[in-house]
Amino acid sequence: MQDRPSNFTDPATVASYASDTPRKVPGLADLHRMAALLLAEQAPAAAHVLAVGAGGGLELLSLATAQPDWRFTGVDPSPAMLALAHQAVASFAERVELVTGLVDQVTAGPFDGATCLLTLHFLDRGERLRTLREIHRRLKPGARLVVAHHAPPGENAERWMARSVAFGAGARPDRASTAAAGTLMTQRLPLLTPREEEALLRDAGFVDVELFYAAFSFRGWVGSRA
Repeated sequence: MQDRPSNFTDPATVASYASDTPRKVPGLADLHRMAALLLAEQAPAAAHVLAVGAGGGLELLSLATAQPDWRFTGVDPSPAMLALAHQAVASFAERVELVTGLVDQVTAGPFDGATCLLTLHFLDRGERLRTLREIHRRLKPGARLVVAHHAPPGENAERWMARSVAFGAGARPDRASTAAAGTLMTQRLPLLTPREEEALLRDAGFVDVELFYAAFSFRGWVGSRA
């Protein structure tokens, strides 16, 4: 997910998600490839991977294509977005389980790795920490978590959010409109700074937390369960 959660009940937003998201998130296909590589460094050949915020199915499709021996459990609170995920991974249906709800509704696992992409920026600090702890609790020792979402530098948050909006707008974006959109997103999303994001991952129990992806307002980290 990338837009506000309430938008994922809007038929137009849901219908355009698969085409809009790669346009809005710089290097999305490569982000998925990097996630697969980082997970594979620690995961067994027949890994079982948890995908939190899996609505739309884009990362599941990429990971399932790259790793034909992996199994996946994806969870998302939006039935409409999970319907998209069902369509996206139809050819891998025997390896993908999709669950409607939050991470709490997922089996205790334990899983060999996890992803949470374009999701955590919707959650306030308390809910974000709780979600990360629930993911951590479901991982095997040494298993990795890959996260990526909006996390602009605190002192220039609006400017970086506006740049991300402009990137998604395509050629010759209107600067006034993108600046206004960046300001609105900064006000509406419970954004944390990169330093705060890393501290939250460590508070949730993850170790070896490292930045691996940065693109305008987006950041991505990898960490491991001790």
